[in-house]
Amino acid sequence: QVQLVESGGTSVQTGGSLTLTCVAPHSGDALKRHPLSWHRQTPGNEREVVATITHRKRTSYSGAVRGHFVISKHNAKESLYLHMNDLRPEDSGVYYCNSAPPIPTIWAWGTGTQVTVSW
Repeated sequence: QVQLVESGGTSVQTGGSLTLTCVAPHSGDALKRHPLSWHRQTPGNEREVVATITHRKRTSYSGAVRGHFVISKHNAKESLYLHMNDLRPEDSGVYYCNSAPPIPTIWAWGTGTQVTVSW
């Protein structure tokens, strides 16, 4: 099982930019073979998928972030990224990386990284 580790979240003002990083240490071929997603959770709500990248680096986005988030990955660095631009308060939440749907036998949820966007 690969322990996922997210980082890069912080407090930022509306209109700002952030890049989140997810490291999948010792993931080997798993990162190359499996689609991975960024998930967002806000208080009182379940985690929702906001962006996905396939093993062929095809990307997809939820309607809420399409056009201002970009997902990417670097297989050699065993890392997944979320480039967040033109941030809005509704982008706030705890961001996690994992497959969608999760595969518990391969990926272990990390603790997430908090993004707070304020006016």
